[in-house]
Amino acid sequence: MGDFLLSIWTYFATNILTQPAYLIGFIVLLGYILLKRPLYECVAGFLKATVGYFILTVGSGGLVNNFRPILVGLKERFNLDAMVTDPYFGQNAVDAGLMETFGRTFGDVMILLLIAFVMNILLVRFQKYTKLRSVFTTGNVQIQQSATAFWILLFCFPDLGRIQVLIFMGLILGCYWAVASNLTVGITQELTEGAGFAVAHQQMFGIFIFAKLAEWMKKRDEKKNKAEKMDKKLEDIELPGFLSIFNENMVATSLLMLFFFGIILLVLGKDYLIQAEFMQEGQSFLFYIMTTSLNFAVYLAILQLGVRTFVDELTQSFQGISNTILPGAVPGIDVAATFGFGSPNAVTIGFLFGALGQFLMIGLLILLKSPTIVIAGFIPLFFDNAVIAVFANNRGGFKAACLFLFLSGIIQVGGSALFATWIGMSKYGGYIGMFDWATAWPVFTVIMKVLGYIGIAVVVVGLLIIPQLQYRKNPEGYFMIVDDYEQYAEKYQEQN
Repeated sequence: MGDFLLSIWTYFATNILTQPAYLIGFIVLLGYILLKRPLYECVAGFLKATVGYFILTVGSGGLVNNFRPILVGLKERFNLDAMVTDPYFGQNAVDAGLMETFGRTFGDVMILLLIAFVMNILLVRFQKYTKLRSVFTTGNVQIQQSATAFWILLFCFPDLGRIQVLIFMGLILGCYWAVASNLTVGITQELTEGAGFAVAHQQMFGIFIFAKLAEWMKKRDEKKNKAEKMDKKLEDIELPGFLSIFNENMVATSLLMLFFFGIILLVLGKDYLIQAEFMQEGQSFLFYIMTTSLNFAVYLAILQLGVRTFVDELTQSFQGISNTILPGAVPGIDVAATFGFGSPNAVTIGFLFGALGQFLMIGLLILLKSPTIVIAGFIPLFFDNAVIAVFANNRGGFKAACLFLFLSGIIQVGGSALFATWIGMSKYGGYIGMFDWATAWPVFTVIMKVLGYIGIAVVVVGLLIIPQLQYRKNPEGYFMIVDDYEQYAEKYQEQN
């Protein structure tokens, strides 16, 4: 019987839980069934949500692949023996090093994912006590985080038995998924004007912290009577003369990426790109640079189309789940879903200023002869900084979107280099590299390493206190922002 149940779980985890497109489609289907919609509407909703997520995946994958010549080139052309900050490189590093370092196998990672996911659902189900509202549904991210979390706990407790590792880290990771995605519920509802989802990715603490800092900056400037000058959002800025072409998102993205990609590809050189088979012999170098740069705008537009396609279905259908199985809950979904809201140019600005911060920090690591040199992977470089820029611009304006993204880039590289070196992942060539894993998770690890088993309790209790503090700040509006956003906006947004 046990083997039968395990095989069912394995099939579900492999084909649905860890495949975000089908998981989102499954949630939409279940939601519409619970709302007692006609069968054809349920099937149509499933297909629209799944296809929409596939469109988003095409956009995301295109952006990542488009950056590959630069990522590979910087590593090979200049003979840098370095660690790549990228969730997939991090997952591969865990797979490569678990047996050698701890004598464990990667197979337990999927069991850890199940325990953590069940923990997340239970915490939301008992939200009357926990004050938690978000269910983490981004399956590919869950695998990456489960792998790195597995390594971290074994680093802290190398002699811990298999069952204890799975239970302890399932508890910690489940709390992190529930608490961190819950931090984004309110600010995402305000950004999207009640779209009914939260962010479930790798920079949730970062989104919340920088959104609040942006808000603080805005209020500080208002006190100095500089609000009109300092509180301009990207979408409010009308550029004069020939600069007005930057008011068009697609044009701005194309020109900025042409400048960014152009410089790096020129440094790498035509000969290298042909040798590495990124370019074909006889192909125009100028038009290769143009195509690579302009494809960035293409894939960003595809990504935003995918967002618009599935978010509306998810928002409507999840009411069936929140009305019956998980009252007051929202789905936590991929960070890219926020790119369809706020200023489209915030995404590009976030990428560029985050890149400046990352490249500055990489230069400092080389200058200071750090034992670990970082190659900036595209996923942290783009997705972390783009989403933080969207929220920072929405809460604090253009200045916040630039300043905090530069700071974010520095923190991502510096924190990842220090932490991955300490826990021993850097020598296997990769680390997850996203904002929370360069800040919050190193703090968790220090607490557990110093305090031992008591540290596990401190981390779990510390996480569970966060939603209680959020709730205490505004008990009346805390659940209202999910249950009835229009009423919430009417009552509170003027005050904020």
